[in-house]
Amino acid sequence: MLTTTGSALTAPGPAGQRDEGREVHALIGDTAEHLVLPAGLPVAERLAALAGHIRPVHESAASPGPQALAALIEAAAQGAPARLWTHSPADTRRSRGRLGRDAAAAAAVAPGGGPPVLHAVGHSPYLQFISDLDRPLDRAEVGAKLAFVNRHCGHLLRTDSAEYVVRTGRVHATERFFSAGPEERERLFALLASLDEDAASVPDPWEFATSAYEAERLDTTVAWIAGHCPPGSGPLVEVGACEGALTARLAEKGFTVHATEPNPAFRRRLTDRVGDTARVHPQPLEELAARPELPGAAYLLIEMLYYGQDLALLDRLPADLVFVALEPETLAARLTPWLESAPHWEKADETPLVAPALESVCGGRAYLSKRGSVGVLLRRTGV
Repeated sequence: MLTTTGSALTAPGPAGQRDEGREVHALIGDTAEHLVLPAGLPVAERLAALAGHIRPVHESAASPGPQALAALIEAAAQGAPARLWTHSPADTRRSRGRLGRDAAAAAAVAPGGGPPVLHAVGHSPYLQFISDLDRPLDRAEVGAKLAFVNRHCGHLLRTDSAEYVVRTGRVHATERFFSAGPEERERLFALLASLDEDAASVPDPWEFATSAYEAERLDTTVAWIAGHCPPGSGPLVEVGACEGALTARLAEKGFTVHATEPNPAFRRRLTDRVGDTARVHPQPLEELAARPELPGAAYLLIEMLYYGQDLALLDRLPADLVFVALEPETLAARLTPWLESAPHWEKADETPLVAPALESVCGGRAYLSKRGSVGVLLRRTGV
């Protein structure tokens, strides 16, 4: 595992064949370094040649962008047939994910159509990938890999960072790779972006429109809300409405909805989707609490309290009912302990909305566990 962001070019060969017999060009993306590993060099010696380019973890490592990478790839390939190996666009380390996406985009615009690209599955704690090429390592290769990590990556064994720390599960005995087209790469990159602005780089990044799990969750959520606060009882304020999957369903049921979404790209799609059936606003939760100018019969905090928001903000929302939906573990870890000591709120209802399920994403390239959702209705006590 390198702490720099890198890719490699090799001459093409049969699938699964080792690269020791071919020259390898290691391209270190964030510094634009180009390291040539001669043909015939054993694995341990190739790893030793890379050792001098290992640096401590730092957040400034970044992709130089497709244009700079295209020049780097072209200079390394020098017109010869080659194959590009790079990071997964869904790498949880965002600098690596961005480099994997950008390197593939750079290869696509290279002269002659560029080299074919294989992405390393790598460490993927959230997704299981359907790979196109698996390379089991033999005992000697695993030994060389472990020796390299122990000798040159000790800082990754000791770090407190969950993002970078090396544990057993991150040192694979089988290296797995997959190829992906432009749309699949972009969707994989956006899927792992969470609240990052990159999440909005593709429409519907969490696939609400095609997911059976998400359709059930949204439909059950609408029914749950309607059971406590039926249409006509007052406006609903939906915080973090994203592209309006829930908003549109609520509007169709006759609710008056004020949908708030701070991300400009999501907000544009939200506005296009709901038209004049709902009012759209840009404020995040913090601003809605700081300036309580949007009163409602209830506030909806549906699947959005995952990011360390201060739950005391709820005290300043201009509504006496707050609908919260969360996956069960987060509900138990965050909301329940807070509610036990919150002087102004009581739990009026708790309802399972959807059960956990395994579901494919990104056209079947990967699958993941959806963790279920539980709805909790909070009522202000006035104490």
